[in-house]
Amino acid sequence: MIEAGQNRHTTIKPNRVSYLFMAAALAVMAWLHLATPLLAALFSYLALTRLHLVKERGKWLAVGLFLLLLVFVAYELGYFINQAVRALPEIADKAIPSIIAWARQYEIELSFTDYDSLKDLAFGAVTSEVNYLGRFANFARGATTQFLFLAVGCVIAISIFLNPRLELGGDLPVVNNNLYSLCCQEIAARFRVFYRSFATVMGAQIIISAINTVFTTLFVLVVHLPYAVVVVGVTFLCGLVPVVGNLVSNTIIIGIGFTVSPKTALCALIFLVVIHKLEYFLNSKIIGYRIRNPLWLTLLALIVGERLMGVPGMILAPVVLNYLRLETCCIEVKDRAQPRPAGKE
Repeated sequence: MIEAGQNRHTTIKPNRVSYLFMAAALAVMAWLHLATPLLAALFSYLALTRLHLVKERGKWLAVGLFLLLLVFVAYELGYFINQAVRALPEIADKAIPSIIAWARQYEIELSFTDYDSLKDLAFGAVTSEVNYLGRFANFARGATTQFLFLAVGCVIAISIFLNPRLELGGDLPVVNNNLYSLCCQEIAARFRVFYRSFATVMGAQIIISAINTVFTTLFVLVVHLPYAVVVVGVTFLCGLVPVVGNLVSNTIIIGIGFTVSPKTALCALIFLVVIHKLEYFLNSKIIGYRIRNPLWLTLLALIVGERLMGVPGMILAPVVLNYLRLETCCIEVKDRAQPRPAGKE
């Protein structure tokens, strides 16, 4: 009986346990909508590894630099949100009459006639003040929750950066190569592959978004486009979301162009076409050689990610897709079927 029990335990493979654990972790994350703390932890850990300039005993220095960077980013993000909240209604009020006049000139029928009808078309009619206050309360509650998620993600990233071990010191294991220790090693390996996927995808996406933002800033300065803070901020933040982010930022930029004149909007459209042709080249050079997924599969992943977790899910979708590719490419499938001799059925 003892030998049978021992043989049964030896059939458990830690790598299979780690794959099941990773699949369950991703499923729970999608079910509980925990993409925000995961993204915060991944971005924070990426920043910490880049700030780790002194390899020997330099982790606390990296943590200090990260906290300073976090304060700076939080201040700039708060400033951008404040400017965007003030500017977007003004942009709509100024752009919509120009868009309507331009559409009438070319006999194009639109489904809205002013800013209020556009809001009703996009978000549904506002029937009462109570509904408005209720939506505002829900937004405030959701924003508070997301802020706490961001803080938790940063703390987790710092903790992992300082001590990445899953199995802490303590009593010695009863047996060598025990299941717990081996599973911890395999689970850590799964998370290392997942982080490598994130660093590959988002690192390349950040580079492309930064290049796109620099060219957009130059365009704003040359044509004297108003609401420069909103244009630059939206271009960078939306650039972190593949494919769909460009559509959102382009719509806002062209709308801001209409606040000046239809000619300025046309110049903005031409610029965006040119810059996105350059972006296709950058995608092939920066991402194409490292992430080999077809466009249709990426779009499908974006749709699934958005339905499961909203915008954070869209950001994570290419990361998870690339992670699955990395893991499955390392699993060898042995064909046990013996080849049949020629001429025999």
